[in-house]
Amino acid sequence: MVEVIAVHPVAWVGWLVAVLVALSTTRNPLHLVLILLGIAVVNVSISGRREAQYYPVSPLRFALYVVPLSALFNAATAHFGDTVLLRLPQGLPVIGGAVTLEALVYGAINGLVLSGILAAFTTLNQALPVSALIRLIPRAFYPVAVVVSIGVTFVPVTMRQFQQIRDAQAVRGHRVRGLRDWLPLFLPLLVGGLERALQLAEAMTARGFASVPEARRDTLARTAIVSGLAAVLGGWLLRLVWGAEALGLGFMLIGGGLIVGALWAMGRRVPRTTYRAEPWTWRDSVVVLGAAVALAAFALPGLDRTALIYYPYPALSPPGFDLAIGVATLGLLGPALLSPSVAMVERGGVDVQ
Repeated sequence: MVEVIAVHPVAWVGWLVAVLVALSTTRNPLHLVLILLGIAVVNVSISGRREAQYYPVSPLRFALYVVPLSALFNAATAHFGDTVLLRLPQGLPVIGGAVTLEALVYGAINGLVLSGILAAFTTLNQALPVSALIRLIPRAFYPVAVVVSIGVTFVPVTMRQFQQIRDAQAVRGHRVRGLRDWLPLFLPLLVGGLERALQLAEAMTARGFASVPEARRDTLARTAIVSGLAAVLGGWLLRLVWGAEALGLGFMLIGGGLIVGALWAMGRRVPRTTYRAEPWTWRDSVVVLGAAVALAAFALPGLDRTALIYYPYPALSPPGFDLAIGVATLGLLGPALLSPSVAMVERGGVDVQ
């Protein structure tokens, strides 16, 4: 099977982080629409590079359901705003009271945010094979990587086996007419799944999976992780509760350094073989740079981001727009600016599956 990855997986993760931060930071509908358009352009640009994947709910269909439902839910539960559309009986719990246009609009905006999050993850899943994402898991968590790789292959393997069983039973003249007729299909499927599980367990045991001797367990690294988490939590509380910005940031940086250092030290003890390394090219740098520009515009302290704050209460008003932030949002188009044909030739590879 030929896998085509036009952008390095790490660059894709950086793009996803920038998109999620941007969506979580603003409720301004103009900036939200610009972010959603950027996600859509990137999605369309990569749609022809990989084999089409089936999704139970597409991002567009998800938005068509979620945006109205979110608007109705917020309008029924948040009774704020000057433009009253109707009034529900006060005796009704939670939903009783005024239904306002402002609450309806704010709920629709939250629905757009949820739709954008799903669209971003769908784009990442379409751009990268699951194996590329699993390889990003730190070596210290190699049991998690193995379990995840087994889990993501369970559904397609089971579906293929079910199709084979159904075809074999159809050749024998079996027809599904009622609930009892499903038993000849599910019983072989259950037996086959148990056989695969036992074979996989025996193979993993024979290869010594997770059989790390007690002498190699690094208690100091585990203590550093716990201390790092405590330092990050303490720094966050210092900034949030006591307003000590500098001291809190220092604690958070120290805690983050302890966690990263401990994970690196634990990962060094786990051997790892790379069969095909993903080279880092200038296209990956373009994607990361664009994502960093967008991330800085939405999250960097010290910048004026009043335009990102939008509340339609108490009276609905037109949202503002910051041109500088709008231009920085265009950095999310980095993956779409790459030439698919050139990138496919340079990074194309073959995986035996």
